[in-house]
Amino acid sequence: MSVKRKSTKVNRAWLNDHINDPYVKQAKKEGYRARAAYKLKEIDETLGLIKPGQLIVDLGSTPGAWSQYVRRKLSPAGAAAGELNGSIIALDILPMESIEGVVFLQGDFREPDVLERLALEMKGRLADHVVSDMAPNLSGIESADAARIAHLVELALEFCLTHMKPDGALIVKVFHGSGYSQLAKLFKDTFKVVKPIKPKASRSNSSETFLVGIGLKALSKDSQSATKP
Repeated sequence: MSVKRKSTKVNRAWLNDHINDPYVKQAKKEGYRARAAYKLKEIDETLGLIKPGQLIVDLGSTPGAWSQYVRRKLSPAGAAAGELNGSIIALDILPMESIEGVVFLQGDFREPDVLERLALEMKGRLADHVVSDMAPNLSGIESADAARIAHLVELALEFCLTHMKPDGALIVKVFHGSGYSQLAKLFKDTFKVVKPIKPKASRSNSSETFLVGIGLKALSKDSQSATKP
């Protein structure tokens, strides 16, 4: 009974923090589906990555806040609807409510047939940038969770090696703790420039952070195979 009461208190505290969160309020005001939009916004404004005319691939897109932000950046007027100068392909294992101008594919990024569908939708084009807010269901077992996170990051890296422009950027969500240093090294081995960023919109009590890799290095076949899980 005491465990249940403690859990209820924690849930109420989280709900109270969420309701009073300035980014949650701002997201509602500006029409974003989640506060996560401001994480990508800060990263993009810091590094100046997303520009009109580009092809952006959004992995782990649901509920769609990152795609919404990209859509506005590719719009000549910065609008949530209407004219769009560029392309956005979003993918998630969960369904996502449609966003005007965004092509959405539902499927598990870890499955080869889903990757094939994504590649086909790109129609021979290379992505300018790949953004990934993917995260596994966490079990609470640090070593197992670190392995799941690393697997998703490695898959995103592998995808970029064959489906992203050489001067493109990959943004991925990671977590400080077990396995972080290995992922940071993998990024440094793969990209010319690596930036770890913890946006202000990322809660201070969360171990969540983002790794940004810009400009693919000319990797040997041995190096490329080393990125595969």
